Amino acid sequence: MTALLEPVVLITGCSEGGIGNSLARAFATEKCKVVATSRSLKSMGDLENDSRFLRLELDVLSEDSIQNVMSRIMDEFGRIDVVVNNAGVHCVGPLAEIPLSAFQSTFNTNVYGPMRVIQAVVPYMAIRKKGKIVNVGSIGALAPGPWSGTYAASKAALHALTDSLRMELKPLGIDVINVVPGSIKSNIGESSAARYAQMPEWKVFEPFAGAIRARAELSKNVKTTPTEEFAKKTVAAVLDKNPPSWFSYGRLSFIMSILYHMPICIRDWYIKKVMKA
Repeated sequence: MTALLEPVVLITGCSEGGIGNSLARAFATEKCKVVATSRSLKSMGDLENDSRFLRLELDVLSEDSIQNVMSRIMDEFGRIDVVVNNAGVHCVGPLAEIPLSAFQSTFNTNVYGPMRVIQAVVPYMAIRKKGKIVNVGSIGALAPGPWSGTYAASKAALHALTDSLRMELKPLGIDVINVVPGSIKSNIGESSAARYAQMPEWKVFEPFAGAIRARAELSKNVKTTPTEEFAKKTVAAVLDKNPPSWFSYGRLSFIMSILYHMPICIRDWYIKKVMKA
């Protein structure tokens, strides 16, 4: 076991081109020892020859996979200081027709996935009375629009769980931080479009097929905040001695926060105007 002064940071969902990958690089820049994970090492090929990273395969759908990674980290470093639950999937479609299997798989990754990781890591942090758990939510949960209800609901659930966890784990010396990205440049647009291509043809909502497809591809077409900029700001907040309970940054994050507190009629009017729904 190697003794290190640098914080040991575990991040899920570190595929190249995504937020997790940029977070891994930003933590490494701050002299952290980063355990970068994804479902396949190939997806993190850009991190392969950098000694700052320990790359491991981790599937948040598998408790065995998570426990294997935890054991490997403890053998290597003897502790886990920060966990970033970043792995997630997008899902677009009308709630009245979207296959329940797609709904279930979205929640399995975006909600149950982080909870599997949290339940696995808390015992290690509780022993030391020290640690930070970061859950990556979404501004989409603040003002859900049409066609993205499944994804927004999964992130809203994660937000609620994060609030409860913050209070439950504080007496154990563990900080819980809800990171809520705005519109950030990442590969989620490509993955969203690819997942949408697997959806069935809509029946009742066939007249809206074009708008629904456009929503699936929206992330590729809107103005976004550079991933590196978002990662740098987020890492600074997480590593602060007294980290915030809620950290949101990126394009549209401010307006979505305002909409969250607006009357529903105003919120609906704005979203319909912007989305042309």
